[in-house]
Parts: sequence; structure tokens; C-alpha cells
Amino acid sequence: MSIKKTKRIFVCSTFRKNLFGLITLGVLCLNATLSASGLGNYVNIVEHGADPTGRINVSHLANQLIDSLNRHNGGTLFFPAGTYLSGPIFLKSNITLLTESGTEIHFSDNFDDYLPMVTSRWEGVRVKTFASPLYAIGAENIAIKGEGHFEGHGKKWWDFWYKVSREGVDSTKWQEIFKKENSALLQKNKYIPNMHHFLRPPMVMFYQCKDITIEGVSFSNPAFWTIVPTFSENITIHNITIENPGESPNTDGIDPSSCRNVRISDCHISVGDDCIVLKSGRDEDGREANVPTENITITNCTMLNGHGGVVIGSEMSGSVKRVTISNCVFEGTDRGIRLKSMRGRGGIIEDIRVSNIVMRDIVRQGIMINMRYQQTPVEELSERTPLFRRIHISDVNIIDAKEGISIYGLEERSVEQLSFNDLYIQSEKGIWGQYAHNVLFENIRLETPAQTGIQLDRCEQISIIGLQMFHPVAQTTGIDISKSGNIRIMDCFQTDAMETFLKVEEASGPVYLMNNVLPGVRKVLDSPEPEKINQLNTLK
Repeated sequence: MSIKKTKRIFVCSTFRKNLFGLITLGVLCLNATLSASGLGNYVNIVEHGADPTGRINVSHLANQLIDSLNRHNGGTLFFPAGTYLSGPIFLKSNITLLTESGTEIHFSDNFDDYLPMVTSRWEGVRVKTFASPLYAIGAENIAIKGEGHFEGHGKKWWDFWYKVSREGVDSTKWQEIFKKENSALLQKNKYIPNMHHFLRPPMVMFYQCKDITIEGVSFSNPAFWTIVPTFSENITIHNITIENPGESPNTDGIDPSSCRNVRISDCHISVGDDCIVLKSGRDEDGREANVPTENITITNCTMLNGHGGVVIGSEMSGSVKRVTISNCVFEGTDRGIRLKSMRGRGGIIEDIRVSNIVMRDIVRQGIMINMRYQQTPVEELSERTPLFRRIHISDVNIIDAKEGISIYGLEERSVEQLSFNDLYIQSEKGIWGQYAHNVLFENIRLETPAQTGIQLDRCEQISIIGLQMFHPVAQTTGIDISKSGNIRIMDCFQTDAMETFLKVEEASGPVYLMNNVLPGVRKVLDSPEPEKINQLNTLK
């Protein structure tokens, strides 16, 4: 790529002998150039004294140059190929941070470099904590682009976190600063005090920003989550790579939090926690902020390792709405698609569309929809009760998973308005649903050695259309229904040998069995309440 460079005004061999003089004079030169042009400019950080060998911290210089560019309508700060040591870099409006192939920016693991503490959000709670290595607040039109790499050197942070959490350390200077900066929060918030007053910073935190682009670059080893746009809008994240060790703690990939109009595409992610996860705040603080994450597209991504491929929650108290997830591959993640919440969160997850997904070697569930992320006592309905509705999943292959689909609603509020269309599932266990209402399973191809294919407990208004099971074990029951009613089962085709097609216990309403062709089934129905089962046109 050919880029017109700003003309150097000063060239002096004595700069190499005096780093301070070099930085100061370089900034003066930049200011003179910008003042002369009156426009944003392209600035090469090495031409202004940055050490490209990684021995001298460049963050002070980078931030001076960004300030100067920002004062003159913005521009591009370019890091040419080389190795750079840096503390936090503070982006401002109309700034592009540009790297090229061979550029490596290594963030310091000296905790003091990330002081003073700044406004942030940590696991869904608004706090002041360490500055992120790449940070912006209230900025517009900011970008990180190129082919360079950002290395977080998170291990020192991880090790200190383990020490703090396991040994109960609570008196370091960083913890004392945190307590002072967050005294009012700590008096009212129940969650943050349990984090031992030491909150590792995400690698990228853009807070209350607009028009954000992150493109082409790669990231590794953050102290905490990797990319966390927060209370921000109009965000494009394209063609980036995030690779964090599988055992690294809480190293999520991309975590939009209370953001709108977000486009994530063509990314490769392998991390120690969730790969992509949509959030909107935790409990009281999230409901008080009351800013949803909405209008999200995620497409053409590959995810390896990680707790989940694409996840929504559990911090979703501000709600998550209008999301499409398409054309992605998950391999080796703990779960594929995962929606999670719990009593106390409140908020709504609604209007979610998932399509054209391929999963393989899934450690736990291919699809997990869970309103009981943590077990808590039953409550009366209130603002603390989450709501999941209008979730539609189609054209998905799940191969070599422990469980195909698991759905867990709440006793006081079921998951509602779900559909699963055209899924092929090969898993140790099949499909489980509890406290679900108005659910469609259509054209499900299921291959499992489990003794039950689909098991439903306390579910209502369920349609199972076009189910077919392959290679069931001899004693398999195709569909097992307990304490559920208003069930429609139709157009199923079962040729492989199966003991029982439908087992019904304690039906809470009618069950309709219609237009099924079941030549491989020894017994169509097993129920102590046959009067509640309406059969029509079932062929064996």
C-alpha cells in the first residue's frame, strides 16, 4: 500500500543521543506540520522517535501524537514493522491507529502503567479500574486497522488474580486505589466486592463511542476480556484474529456491552472463555443503566476452543434484541450457541435468528438456552425475572457433541416462542426441554446412543414435525413427555429399529399423534393415560 507521508521538517543526528529531546522536538515538528496544513495527517511514530526494537516504552509518545492529531481534525498514527513496548494508548475522535505486517505492539505487564484508574464496565458493572491497553471514552470515528499484532502479556495479571482470589490478598496499593475510586459503588453493589478489589482490564475498551472500526489486526493474551465496546454504536469488527490460551482465565474474544448497530464478520477466534458474547449489564446496575445491546450481525466467523461459540448473557439486564448469527463454524468449543441468564438479572433476550452453522467436537451442548445459569430459589415475577422469546434456529449441523439441545426455563416463566428447523444432530444425548412454551421442532435428524431422543418436562404447546432418528439403541424411546400437554407430533418417519416411539407420563393436556410412518418401531405408544392421546393415520 502506498501512503503519502508528512514531510519531515527536522532531521538531526543528535536526536539519537537524547531521547527526551527527540520526543519533545518531534511533537513540536508534528504540531508545526499540522498547523501549516490545517488538516488531519498521517504520522509515522518511528519518525518521531519511537523505538521499534521493544526496549523503550512508546505510550507517552503515542499519546502525545494522538493528542496533536486530534487537535487538528484527526489523522492516522502509523506503527511500521517492528516491535514496540507500550502502556495504554488513548484513542480520541477521528484517529486511526494503523499497523502493517510485521508490527508487534507489546503491552507492558507493569500494573502501575495502567494508572490512574478510568471509567469502565467490568462484567456488566460500571466501575473505575485500570486503564485498558487500548482505550477511548466519548470518542467518534476511531479505528484500529492493518496487519499488525497486539500482545497483552496477560500472564502476570492472571497469576496475580489467582493469588488474590485464592489467598484472600486485599491490601495491595492497587486494591486500596480501587476501594477509594469506587467507595460509593462498593457500598451498594453486592457483586464487585467479591472480586477482591482487583479487576483486570480488558485489552480494548471503547466506552460511549460512535463509529468504531477494528479491522485486519490480531490480538493475544489479554489480562481479561479482549475487545469490549461499551455503551457504543455503529461498530464494525472485520477480519481480525484473537488467539488466547485455552486455560487462560476469562479471556473472552469480542464482548459488545450495551451497544447497537454492531457488525462482526470474517473473524477467527480461539480463547479461554466465550468467543463472541453479547452483554448489557449485570443485575441492578444493568437495569439502572437500561441500555440494550441491539441490531447485531455476526457472520462468516470460525471459533476454536472457548466456553461458547456465540453466547448471549449472562449479563443481559439491559436486554439483548434483534440479533442474527449466520455462516459460522465452531470446532472444539464447550458449547456452540448459548443463551444464559438467571433470576436477578431481569432483562429480555428476543428476536434472535441463527442459521447456517456447522459445529464439531462440542464438549457439552450444541445449543444451550438456559434461564438457570445459577441455581436460585423460585421467585414471584418481577423486574428480576429474565424473559427469553422469539428465538429461531435453522440449518445447523451438530457433530460429536455431548448433548444436542438443552432448554431450561424457570418455574415462574418458561422460555417461549422457539423454533428449530432443519437440524442434523449427532450427540451422546439428544434433546432436553424443561419449562418451555410454544416450541417447534421441524425436520430434526437425530443420531444418538441415548435411550431417549427428545425428552420434554413441563412443556406446553410443542410441535414435533418430521423427526427421524438414526441408529438408535435397541431400547430407545423416541419422544418422552412428562407433565406436559398440547403436544402435536406429526409427519415423522422412523425406519431404523426402535422400541417405543412415544412415551407419555402425567400429560397436562392433549397429545396429538398424526400422519406418522413408523415401520421400525415396535410399540408406537406407552402411556398410562391413553385417553389423552389422539392418534390419526399412524402407520407401522
